[in-house]
Amino acid sequence: MDGNVIRDIFVIGGGINGCGIARDAAGRGYSVMLAEMKDFASGTSSASTKLIHGGLRYLEHYEFRLVREALMEREVLWAMAPHVIWPMRFVLPFQKGGLRPAWLIRLGLFLYDYIGGRKLLPATATLDLAKDPAGGPLKKLFRKAFEYSDGWVDDARLVVLNARDAADRGADIRTATKVVAARRENGHWNVETENVDTGARETVRARMLVNAAGPWVDKVLSAAFGRNDVHNVRLVQGSHIVVKKKFSDPRAYFFQNPDGRIMFAIPYQEEFTLIGTTDRDYQGDPRDVRISDAEIDYLCASASEYFAEPVQREDIVWTYSGVRPLFDDGASKAQEATRDYVLKVEGGDGQAPLLNIFGGKLTTYRRLAESALEKIGESIGAKGDRWTANSRLPGGDFKVDGFDAEVKTLSARFAFLAPAHARRLVRLYGTRAANMLDGATSSEDLGRHFGSDLYEREVRWLMKEEWARHAEDVLWRRTKRGLHLTAAQATALEDYMAAARAAPH
Repeated sequence: MDGNVIRDIFVIGGGINGCGIARDAAGRGYSVMLAEMKDFASGTSSASTKLIHGGLRYLEHYEFRLVREALMEREVLWAMAPHVIWPMRFVLPFQKGGLRPAWLIRLGLFLYDYIGGRKLLPATATLDLAKDPAGGPLKKLFRKAFEYSDGWVDDARLVVLNARDAADRGADIRTATKVVAARRENGHWNVETENVDTGARETVRARMLVNAAGPWVDKVLSAAFGRNDVHNVRLVQGSHIVVKKKFSDPRAYFFQNPDGRIMFAIPYQEEFTLIGTTDRDYQGDPRDVRISDAEIDYLCASASEYFAEPVQREDIVWTYSGVRPLFDDGASKAQEATRDYVLKVEGGDGQAPLLNIFGGKLTTYRRLAESALEKIGESIGAKGDRWTANSRLPGGDFKVDGFDAEVKTLSARFAFLAPAHARRLVRLYGTRAANMLDGATSSEDLGRHFGSDLYEREVRWLMKEEWARHAEDVLWRRTKRGLHLTAAQATALEDYMAAARAAPH
């Protein structure tokens, strides 16, 4: 890179907030560079409960602004990316004498239906579990339930699609790139980066720095800026288990636990059920976060309070755990800490500005990015107007109810694809699945078979178009084929990708 070039914005962090800000900024005409030390969504952003939701339980903590903003975003995001986001109905079983009386739940759901500008999502309903299929998997002591709408999202794909679109709009997007130092000089930033594979270092100049490092936001302030005693975020661990399919209904369940917490059981990847999450303070390095035995026991026991067939350890096929970097508002309990985001600008008056991003959630990432661009505009001069609300993410250029039609179109053009394979490709890549397969007339044209329905053609595409570098990136973030491949197959894929990275281009 030309050392005389000064970027407008340098973004630290390739999670949903960093990629969302980079995309919005690039679309307004700012010159942007983003550095992610590992892979996109390798931290918090791929460890969520995979929901685009208002946050029904946040009403109990009077977070009305956050809930309203999130509710309004559900249909906006669905229209932006109907391949990786879609509506889901949630069943909330009710038991007399439970934690929350029926009137309180009805009031919460009434607010949920009417404060967020709902247009396409169906309204709340009351179910008789003795007659409705949703009652089938549950213990017979549950006779009544409330049903409401929210959305489902493939969280890691949402992140990488934002990164892809940012790059398509001119942003310089880099993974495996660590920020090792940042210092102000003559009104701009000198940001020193290091390639984690080669150790090569580079100094990048920028007018403004955005610290969107998620759980590492305080660590960046400490390490890269040489600050001590920074404490802006509260790290809260959330863990999930994935078990063999517990029910065939397409709806999800919202369970209320005796300790006051809530939990979801959600249809997952066609063949599984996702159960989570936990909420407990975390003190260690976010890279080391793992589900604990206590959390596994808690999730199994809590789900078994509702399901007629108990959830047991031997049912578990996968677990994942993440750390939510919540803004530290001094709340006494982890589940009471605010999920709202806080943006703070430092600098000005001749000093290069720094924008720190604290907190946030998947559902409000686009609005967070807009708020960040307001701060950026105030600091270094505004460019462009708000534009993302009516935009489409890569592959999402079809109608919100057009998913099945897209699958039919892809299947007709590439008749050799098995129906489930075609459906999976459209779910991940939308209209760009056809670009990936262009020229293929048989399964042989897809190249080496790595297991399940994962072929070389897709792996090459992910390496070229979506920055995938390791088998883990492909198997657990770009796709979820890790649920279907053996350890030996995963190793073979890693060896293949290592050879492909080393080959001359």
